[in-house]
Amino acid sequence: MQEKDKKTTTDDSHHEENQYVPAEGSHLRGETPHHILFEERQYMGYNRYSMLRRMVMAIFCFLAYYWQEEGENHGHLFFLVGMSILVISGLMLFVLHLHTRVYQGNIIIDGLWTSRKVKIDLNSIVSAEKSIYDSSFYQPVYNLHRKGTIRFYTSGNDAVKITDKDGLVYLIGTQRGTELEKVIMNQIQEKINFKN
Repeated sequence: MQEKDKKTTTDDSHHEENQYVPAEGSHLRGETPHHILFEERQYMGYNRYSMLRRMVMAIFCFLAYYWQEEGENHGHLFFLVGMSILVISGLMLFVLHLHTRVYQGNIIIDGLWTSRKVKIDLNSIVSAEKSIYDSSFYQPVYNLHRKGTIRFYTSGNDAVKITDKDGLVYLIGTQRGTELEKVIMNQIQEKINFKN
């Protein structure tokens, strides 16, 4: 009986020695493939220029309704159009246009359900800097190729300009330019340190 108990105890201790214990804090170091270093969502309705145009159109419709002459039936149509513009403007505040995520080694940008996901390999990026979004028209754009620059923009004035080893420039509009620039530069610096 004692020999049996001794054997059982030996088997249990052997089992405990072979159990896998994960490294302490491994889940904090971003070792999982889906660890996000930076994330930002930008919504279509916050573009101030598009919003201004919609508001001007709505005001015009309401003024036309107010100043209509008696007996004119189309005045109610102006009122309905104005209300429709306001409702659409409100709904657009919840329409995701640009979703930017930075992972270890790459940037992934996607947005509307009709947009094709864009993946930028950070191993090919040589520089990143915060800049002003230089465009004559501050229209929301997604993956717009123009004059050697690929543009992503929703609203605001800030952007991060990143350049790859082939000279291709990505201009990413953001509300958190300093933070995005810092995350990308950290990735570039880690790559340089690893090579050295």
